[in-house]
Amino acid sequence: MRAGRNPETNAYRLIHGEADGWKELYVDRLGDFLLMQSPQPLTDPQIDVAIEWKNRLNISGVYYKQLNRLVQASTKRNASPRLVMGLESPDTFEVQESGATFRLSLNEGYSTGLFLDMRENRQRILNNRVEPGFPVFESAPANSFVLNCFAYTCAFSVCAARTGAATTNLDLSRKYLDWGRDNMRLNGIDPGHHDFIYGDALDWMKRLAKRGDTYDLVILDPPTFSRSKKSGVFQAKRNYPNLAKAAAPLVGKGGMLLACCNAAGYSGKKFKEDVRIGIRLSRRKIVNSFTAPQPPDFPATAKEPAHLKVSWLRLN
Repeated sequence: MRAGRNPETNAYRLIHGEADGWKELYVDRLGDFLLMQSPQPLTDPQIDVAIEWKNRLNISGVYYKQLNRLVQASTKRNASPRLVMGLESPDTFEVQESGATFRLSLNEGYSTGLFLDMRENRQRILNNRVEPGFPVFESAPANSFVLNCFAYTCAFSVCAARTGAATTNLDLSRKYLDWGRDNMRLNGIDPGHHDFIYGDALDWMKRLAKRGDTYDLVILDPPTFSRSKKSGVFQAKRNYPNLAKAAAPLVGKGGMLLACCNAAGYSGKKFKEDVRIGIRLSRRKIVNSFTAPQPPDFPATAKEPAHLKVSWLRLN
């Protein structure tokens, strides 16, 4: 998924660090803008490659953000990228991905509103196909119900809603839930036909389970670190077994659990073990599974192993 390969997608990674010969440099195309990220100030060769991409892709403006791995210690101001050449972006702008439209912003700190490395998993929902012979929804998507537990800007839910599924979106941020509503409207979806619940995801998962609610697809894509009044501190690589345990009862018989994590230093093997521990503790069984790789624009190497961990799990 590099420039020009898919005319329906204009948001993807152009340079992925050492795998592309540029140590600690990451460059994303976001529609009419480039976002360059590195722990160090940009070098002259890096600026030259930015100019090359700007001209080749007819990019309006190029932004740079200094990477800070201590995300929870960052402020919105120091985490937001700054313009280094070309035109300034509007407060929000739109990008295309696999025929869907998403609203992004370069003024919101840590993230732009869309995690590019999850593109192929969103597409799996759109196509109702995890891999050949393994559908996301066993029944018709239009008759399906989806729970998106850390919904953020609801990109997964947009894809599910485009197939006709009804979605419930949980998030600890009203702002991001409103952003998710906007994303639905951009795709011709009435957000009034979907549920948006503001609050602690773990707390709400317990409430929904107590109520006896079940879903055809439950999505877990939590932040690596968060803090809430209800559940306290959440760290993905420490608390994922409890998260999977809370999610499993919400998956209907024959339904799907999509478990994701991109915490650095959390191995894929340990992640898979933790998810399975949680499912076993909830007395559910896995009847089919698929481990999704990172997309091709996020290549993994020995020096820079895959950060993204994704398991699609059909439960009995």
